[in-house]
Order: sequence, then structure tokens, then C-alpha cells
Amino acid sequence: MANLVLLRHGQSQWNLENRFTGWLDVPLSAKGEEEAREAGRKLAGYRFDRAFTSVLTRAGETLRIVLEVIGQSGIPIERDRALNERMYGDLQGLDKAETARKYGEQQVKIWRRSYDVRPPGGESLKDTAERVLPYYERAIRPHLLAGRHVLIAAHGNSLRALVMHLDRLSKEEVLELNIPTGVPLLYELDERGEVRSRRYL
Repeated sequence: MANLVLLRHGQSQWNLENRFTGWLDVPLSAKGEEEAREAGRKLAGYRFDRAFTSVLTRAGETLRIVLEVIGQSGIPIERDRALNERMYGDLQGLDKAETARKYGEQQVKIWRRSYDVRPPGGESLKDTAERVLPYYERAIRPHLLAGRHVLIAAHGNSLRALVMHLDRLSKEEVLELNIPTGVPLLYELDERGEVRSRRYL
């Protein structure tokens, strides 16, 4: 049996400022750094063989802090843009409340939470899944099938795509899925890579 831990990065500076971030490289806030340390404390009893993260600073820094806290900084780490956050296109950098006033709250919710509706110039969750899932199958799942324990530090939407796949959620169910910052989500997988259990730590 293998453990797979999914971890959304700690609060970023733009999470704090309520802005759409997407592919823009924004650092963790002070609270985000503390969330990463707390995630590390929750993972203190777990051992990892390998870690994966996006190429964006907020996810990589979260991973660095967690591995430092649990004393496993030396494990192999693979960074890939396939795990990046959704690209929010024309919304990147905009204040979410101002955007809701301009376009309407319902439209913004559709852009943020729906499966296959793209924000202007950006990616839908479906688009995000189309890069996350092949990468998972190619680069991550073989380690899990070999019984290795894996930690993925990534983003709200790249992880929503993966959770949708692992939990077999419908397009309607994923609409309400929200993954909190800095809280490890533990999956226990059997020898076929199927989910035996899942829980937040």
C-alpha cells in the first residue's frame, strides 16, 4: 500500500489580497509560511520517497518548508508546469470582489468552479485536467504502484482536477469542491493504485 498526500500551497500574498493568481508567480504570505509549517507538523509521522510540485514559487516554497519540518529535505523532487495552477487569462491580477461586481457573482463562480467553462483568455478545469492527469499517469502513478510514498504540493485547481479523478467526481460534484490551503489530504492506495481511504490530516 502506498500513501499519496496532496497539499495545496499555503496562503499566497494574492490569496490574502483576494486576487486571481493563476500562472503569475506570487510568494507565500506570512500566514502561508505558517500554514506550510503546520502542514509539516501534521506530516511528522509520515515518510516520503519522492515529491512533486509545480514550477511556481508558492507551491515550491510550501514543499521546501514541509520537507524541512519533517526532516526529509533530501528526497528527490520533480518540478513540472503540468502541476501549475489554472491559467486565469484576463482575470489574472484582478481583485475577485471587483470582478464579481463587473461581471456578476454567478458568472465569476462559473469561471472559478465549473468544469468546462473558460475565463476570458484562460483555462477551464477541464483544460487543467488535460495536462495534470497525463502527467500523473506518466510520472507519479508508477511510483505509487511500486509502493512508494508520494507528496504533491500544488494548487487549488490542479489538485481539484486530480481529486476529481481519484474520487470519481462528476462535473456537477466538482463544482462545489474546494481544497483548503496548507491542509494535507492523505490517500491510501492499494497495489492497483485504487483509493482505499482518504482523509484530511
